[in-house]
Amino acid sequence: MSAGFPSPATPLRRRTRIAVVVAAVLLLAGGSVGYTLHAKHRSDGRRGVADASFTLGGPALYFRDTATGRVAHQPLADAPGARGPDTRTTGGPVCDRFYAAGDTGLCLRAEPGVLPKTYAIVLDGRLREKRRVTMPGVPTRARVSASGRMLSWTVFATGDSYATTAFSTRTAVLDLRTGYLIKSMEDIPLTIDGARYHAPDVNYWGVTFARDDSRFYATVSTKGRTYLVEGNMSDWSAKALRQNVECPSLSPDNTRIAFKKKVSDDPAAPWRLYVLDLRTMRETPLAERRSVDDQAAWLDDGTVAYALPGGAGRASDVWTVPADGTGMPRVAVAGGSSPVAVG
Repeated sequence: MSAGFPSPATPLRRRTRIAVVVAAVLLLAGGSVGYTLHAKHRSDGRRGVADASFTLGGPALYFRDTATGRVAHQPLADAPGARGPDTRTTGGPVCDRFYAAGDTGLCLRAEPGVLPKTYAIVLDGRLREKRRVTMPGVPTRARVSASGRMLSWTVFATGDSYATTAFSTRTAVLDLRTGYLIKSMEDIPLTIDGARYHAPDVNYWGVTFARDDSRFYATVSTKGRTYLVEGNMSDWSAKALRQNVECPSLSPDNTRIAFKKKVSDDPAAPWRLYVLDLRTMRETPLAERRSVDDQAAWLDDGTVAYALPGGAGRASDVWTVPADGTGMPRVAVAGGSSPVAVG
């Protein structure tokens, strides 16, 4: 071929160079957008911290204010059936789920996206961040032991409702004294009906801790059934105690468990709140007859609190009901969720 004619490869090389330049421009543009979004998230994170004057103190009922997404509190005495002026104090951190005990707070904050993730943020008594753990999924449950040492949280890895079978959870446990983090409980040796149990569909959620910081209770699901399991941190083991128990919550005196029990196949209203006596294994249905999809919290040894869809367009309200099956449900907080008694 004559040197005066361009090589057939020349247009190809030119197109290749153009493609490289375009790709570089797009990459830089994408990086700028990513940096802008990252900067925005960092800014949102700064706005999401607690006010300097907002701390853990009590006695008080802490909760997530659904209008602002921030943690708020009100006098604990106002909680059962409060009907007077709104006494809430706002200014806490931004959380999607919150719990606190023993001068330790646990704030779960969702980070939306194509692959959503959750920040589990450990807070001190002044609600300042001490540690942050990132997990893939959507936040759903949070608990702190009475001493503040042991923390646990659950995220939906897939799906977003316990009312369907198309969900998967991941539950983590963090020991603040040792710093040891278990990112998933699924490998804990499990015993059902006296025999070691293995199955690929095992899911855990809703951990609640005993006062000794070693014993705990949780829900495990497998093959379409749910079980209450009792576990032990010291020897890392768990055994099933009873079927059809979800989202257990241990009473302050460590003798009873509030839980939601499946009573219907209606996906719109499958559960009802019960209390289980751990000594006699006797169940007591509570006076709340509506379906509660929450991990109830004990305000004291005689009262449990929980969230239900709110009235007047509110996302949710906090309700209370006696733990012995008597009385009637009452609104404690209009426009609230994640209730916890502190102090």
